[in-house]
Amino acid sequence: MKKGEILTVTITDYAFEGKGIAKINVDGNDDKKLVIFVNKGYPGDTLEVAITKYKKTYAEAVVKRILIPSDFRTEPICSYAKYCGGCKQQDMIYDKQAEYKQAQVKDIFERIGGLSNFIFEPIVKADNYFYYRNKMEYSFAVKRWLTNEEINNNSDIEDRDFALGMHLPNMYDKVLDIKECFLQSELSNKILNFTRDYFKNNGTSIYSTKTHEGLLRNLVIRTAYNTKDVMVNLVTSEENDSLMKNYCEKLIEVCPEVTTFVNNINIKKASIAFGDYEKTYFGNGVNYDFIGKYKFRISANSFFQTNTKQAEKLYNVTKNFAEINSKDVVYDLYCGAGTISIYISESSKKVYGFETIESAIKDGEINISINNINNVKLFTADLNKSFVGLVENNNLEKPDIIIADPPRSGMNPTTVKDIIQLAPSKIVYVSCNPATQARDIKLLIEGGYKLIKIKPVDMFPHTYHIENVALLTK
Repeated sequence: MKKGEILTVTITDYAFEGKGIAKINVDGNDDKKLVIFVNKGYPGDTLEVAITKYKKTYAEAVVKRILIPSDFRTEPICSYAKYCGGCKQQDMIYDKQAEYKQAQVKDIFERIGGLSNFIFEPIVKADNYFYYRNKMEYSFAVKRWLTNEEINNNSDIEDRDFALGMHLPNMYDKVLDIKECFLQSELSNKILNFTRDYFKNNGTSIYSTKTHEGLLRNLVIRTAYNTKDVMVNLVTSEENDSLMKNYCEKLIEVCPEVTTFVNNINIKKASIAFGDYEKTYFGNGVNYDFIGKYKFRISANSFFQTNTKQAEKLYNVTKNFAEINSKDVVYDLYCGAGTISIYISESSKKVYGFETIESAIKDGEINISINNINNVKLFTADLNKSFVGLVENNNLEKPDIIIADPPRSGMNPTTVKDIIQLAPSKIVYVSCNPATQARDIKLLIEGGYKLIKIKPVDMFPHTYHIENVALLTK
């Protein structure tokens, strides 16, 4: 088999990260099969595919032509779906997306993780699988990705050198110019298109990661699900007061629903939509939103769960797994701006939150004050190192329950050792990456814990990402 070779295959199963699985005979031997992972292939498809990678034990391929479509396929409503990585599974019916996410979590825990004898509760599906995000991050680029349709239909393409939209998967130097996205809101699309037209008509320069010159870097739109606050955050490489004031004035005229406009200035070379400092030109520079009955202040660079409605379901699963009572001391590791800490505070005797990012702790302290909570205390702690010393130095009560919600990379082994040393009776582990979660749970089991149950929560419809909540007891 060679790269570029064309084959006809039938997809029989589905793998993590949105790849269909086909198996073909090797050397005509029915007992010897080669697994082919087909990007965007769905179970039941018969496809003509092109090989992109070939190894001794597997191959990878892309779809060239759909010969017989799967019953699970549906027509995507977004015209960019086949290019953009934001909605990779939009052409699969939602109930099947959720079914395969659940199956993938089960496979990760049982087959890959080698874990067994636990209860697997059914996935919490999303009520809204379009317009569910409260934050969208778009990139400016001097290189616009040209679709096949554009290349084939028009040899004289305008606006090659100005794009505002999404990076294509694994392509960081080109951006797909997007006019409409179905992930956030109609207002978000209006802001996106106004912003593109305004700066394009003004001839404003775009920052280049190669030359490190140019002004425009990112457009970040935050919409509050429950309060209807709308923040527009423009990330630039330097200040330009007159341009920002004029843009802000025109933006409010066209989109009066906008409640605040912030300019983040990122002077670093790194391509991140995060400023070294910020200036507020309109409004108070923040959004407010609710999860359950609790109110949260969300600044331009705050972490806040992207799907507000599903976040409440996720926190309810976490709370129900923990079965907290009024005598329990709870440690909330990787607490961010204190959303889980605050959400469980009413049920707990005391909640101590630990977070590496100092700005998140400051946001969390404001949120504690807003909600008039007096039994939550947050600490800045490097969770890549031992935090037991901090516990001892502050004479903190030992935890009855630990809740951990780490980043995709999972917990540092030192943090796992700290948890085992602190010996809570229960651990509730919330994760956006079941693979690293299963890895860490194996270490906790070696430290004297038993995995009782898990439950996936779908926070990101049309993507392969899945949150998973696990309960362990001593």
